[in-house]
Amino acid sequence: MSSVEYDLSGDDLHPIDIVENLAEHHEWDFDRVGDDQIAMAIEGAWRTYSLTLAWSDYDQTLRLICAFDMDPPNARLPALYEVMERANDKCWSGAFTRLSAQKIMVYRYGLNLAGGATASAAQISEMVRRAVMACERFFPAFQMVAWGDEPPETAIEIAMTEAFGRA
Repeated sequence: MSSVEYDLSGDDLHPIDIVENLAEHHEWDFDRVGDDQIAMAIEGAWRTYSLTLAWSDYDQTLRLICAFDMDPPNARLPALYEVMERANDKCWSGAFTRLSAQKIMVYRYGLNLAGGATASAAQISEMVRRAVMACERFFPAFQMVAWGDEPPETAIEIAMTEAFGRA
């Protein structure tokens, strides 16, 4: 068990408290927006991603949104939506969507903790890691379609496939 997991192993911890402790541990820039929400900035290879995690008591779900700017020319939107659909087919958890009004692409994921379940630091850390990995994996394909005039079937091929094992 890592030191972060050991320090956060209590059953009474609020999920956003766990996220805040993880952000401090990883030295991510963050802002505790409220009792039930935190915003973070995580540096990736392609860009800095804006992550927001929010807890909903109503449906007992920890929601994650990982966002980045995406404002392609209107003529490229059909191709972008097609490559986004192809990317979503490759994602086991979470999905991409584009918020037109905000001109951003988001990767969304929800961790349901119904029935009094609790999230561990390891679960939340993995949730954040996978969101950033998905954005890193598909960002080049989105860029190629939006500004490089590549067809979706060509652009999706450059998205790195997930590697299993070690080299």
